[in-house]
Amino acid sequence: MLNARIKLRHIQAFLEVARQRSFARAAERMSITQPGVSKTIRELEEITDASLFERTPRGVSLTEAGLTLLRHAGPALRALEEGVGALGEEHAGSWLRVGALSTVESRLLPEAILRWQASMEGESGVSVVTGPSAFLLSRLRRGELDLVVGRMTEAREILDLSFEHLFYQRLVLVVRSGHPLADKAHLEPHQLMGFPWVLPPPQTTLRQRVDSFFVRHGLELPTSQLETLSLPLGRYYVQGSDAVWVAPEEAACGAVDAGVLAELALPLEERGGSVGLCINTSLAPSLALETFCETLRGVASGIP
Repeated sequence: MLNARIKLRHIQAFLEVARQRSFARAAERMSITQPGVSKTIRELEEITDASLFERTPRGVSLTEAGLTLLRHAGPALRALEEGVGALGEEHAGSWLRVGALSTVESRLLPEAILRWQASMEGESGVSVVTGPSAFLLSRLRRGELDLVVGRMTEAREILDLSFEHLFYQRLVLVVRSGHPLADKAHLEPHQLMGFPWVLPPPQTTLRQRVDSFFVRHGLELPTSQLETLSLPLGRYYVQGSDAVWVAPEEAACGAVDAGVLAELALPLEERGGSVGLCINTSLAPSLALETFCETLRGVASGIP
């Protein structure tokens, strides 16, 4: 039975500190003072008889007890918000919050959204949040997203979330048309080292694949790099330079077919990683979410 001393403000403050990893930033986001946030968290720790946060050089981190509470508090608050929202007619219609990895931004997700909205009766909307898998999966676990779509099976953060495979997708090495390496039928890895590279940022699942490529071939990371998950930035940068772009196959195929970019004759990986959808099974799925997941499956079935 829930302790009657635990109030909604305790849960809201706890989730915001967990999200921001900082009492000061949480206070700013909640428009209250930092002492007020600290007092609220201290009250919650006294009520639960557990230490929820510990200080680190970079702010605060969740303790084991804090992680346990996080797994339940986020979805519970989200369920409450949905219940209150369902009472008002102004909330009629369907709205989804989708986390999107760069591996699905160019084809799978846009096509699925178009099909889903065309099939829905009444108002429908989709809010898309992009970023690394760790960031998106943590928001899904807290109930702040309805699902996450992309290549993420290598992510440690999946844990107790439910992943469904849709198809495999490779990372490819891409350069501009006319690049010195573009027309070479055979390439050795060391031949790429004299050029800048566009890479996924460190601590991402895609970067793990790139780092494995360099280790496998005994190479050091290039001295000139652009680290980004932004597909438009990567594409524009590589089209205007001699850079080598590590790109999701989906993001590059259109420009390669049009002759604007060229895929190098050197595979970064053979099979690729599993692209799919991830949901939080601790939350009951809405009809809109179930319909959208089925739409994703339909679009994915047409991707070779």
